Amino acid sequence: MAAKDDPIIIKKYANRRLYNTGTSTYVTLEDLAEMVKKGEEFTVQDAKTGDDITHPVLTQIIFELENKDGQNMLPIPFLRQLIAYYGDQMQMIVPSFLEQSMLAFSKEQERFREQMKGAIGKSPLDMMKITTPIKALEEQTRRNMEMFQNAMRLFTPFPPAGSAPAAAPAEPARKETPEKPDDLQELKDQIAAMQRKLDTMS
Repeated sequence: MAAKDDPIIIKKYANRRLYNTGTSTYVTLEDLAEMVKKGEEFTVQDAKTGDDITHPVLTQIIFELENKDGQNMLPIPFLRQLIAYYGDQMQMIVPSFLEQSMLAFSKEQERFREQMKGAIGKSPLDMMKITTPIKALEEQTRRNMEMFQNAMRLFTPFPPAGSAPAAAPAEPARKETPEKPDDLQELKDQIAAMQRKLDTMS
């Protein structure tokens, strides 16, 4: 049996059946979705090759959930933007941005849930306090977008078309493309700084 901290191994067979080696039972994508919601760690392996196929299986779960009535969470503009980043120079930093954004959202979400529980059955004045975590979420989203835009500038050495001519004289000194390793490190530093701020807010 796997150690307590080890992820559960889910084996996927050629007939598309999923086998939970932890419980010795066959499971469905819905079962895996419930495991995710409960915080249970698992990896999905191809039963024949042993390859890790966790990513495509989780993506398939999202696809299934998005196709259920009333459960759409991914707005069309977001999906369009996400698709546009595939193959783009920004592709390498999008995963980190999304991961940090979801971590920040999760922290605020827990605070929001607790305030919601505490406000049930209380006066309308107490219920009004719920707007505080909502505003915090909005503010965090705004900060995340600013961080993402700053990161985009790091990977875009040339000014966008139609930019003000006043900026032109300063550009010749920066004609050389910035080195990607330094830019990436600066982005990582920004993400780390944002995470420290979130930790202090908790």
